Parts: sequence; structure tokens; C-alpha cells
Amino acid sequence: MGRLSGFKYRQIVKRLKAFGFVFDRQATGSHEIWYNEQTNRYTTIPNHPGDMPEGTLRAILRQAGIKPEKFLR
Repeated sequence: MGRLSGFKYRQIVKRLKAFGFVFDRQATGSHEIWYNEQTNRYTTIPNHPGDMPEGTLRAILRQAGIKPEKFLR
């Protein structure tokens, strides 16, 4: 288990909001598109129950332009 494992959807959204992301639109199925106007970046977040897989969270952070160390602070 890595440092980025064990996060739930709500925890991730709360932290992304702190970085300036806002809900933009609903995507296919249970996925959501979030946007940061300051950085002009989009990220896709799956809204699934349970813990987010570490690889998925890493992909979200890569899209958002957020380093994992900064996300964990």
C-alpha cells in the first residue's frame, strides 16, 4: 500500500477544492469533470464508493498538475 492509497471520493474532492478546482460537468457514467480556472486544467474523477485505487489517484493528480507530495500536505 502506497502513500496515496486509502482516499475516498469525498476526501479527494475536498483537497482538489482547496487547490482551486470546481465541478464543471458530469461525464459518462459516474465520472465527473473538474476545472481549475487559474491553471486552466481539467481532471476527471470517478465517483465510486470505497477507496480510490492509487494509480487512479495518481492519474487524477497528473491531469490536475498537482505533485503527490503537495496533495498529501
